[in-house]
Amino acid sequence: MKIALASDRGGYALKQYILEELVADQVDVKDFGCDDPTSDDYSKGYPDYAEMVAKAIASGTYDRGILVCGTGIGMSIAANKVKGVRCALVHDTFSAEQTRLYNDSNVLALGEMIIGHTLGHEIVKTWLHTPFVGNVKRLEKIKELEEA
Repeated sequence: MKIALASDRGGYALKQYILEELVADQVDVKDFGCDDPTSDDYSKGYPDYAEMVAKAIASGTYDRGILVCGTGIGMSIAANKVKGVRCALVHDTFSAEQTRLYNDSNVLALGEMIIGHTLGHEIVKTWLHTPFVGNVKRLEKIKELEEA
């Protein structure tokens, strides 16, 4: 499984922690940024990073994506604007499991200001290892909404 990972400045520390843990777990992961959490360059923000990861998922280049910002809210809103993306904002392992089981989410959004590093890693592990067992017809209805 190939994972696309990104954060804005507000999610940098949690993203770096998740990146280190994924690499240690031998997961194929690409870091799309941000690379400098202290930069004064505000030209790039959460919509840009969400777009990069979401398009990488929608194109099929990567299997799943993980986005981190301060709350996860902005990342999830932006990522869900890309056709083919089902981004779930998750702050606990139960929700991580449920969004994979029944929604087949392909992008995970996390909020660094809301969860700690250890919980963040547990959420990611749960989300990555939970299969989709839900109703494909419901996913088709979601895809139809993208065309509306």
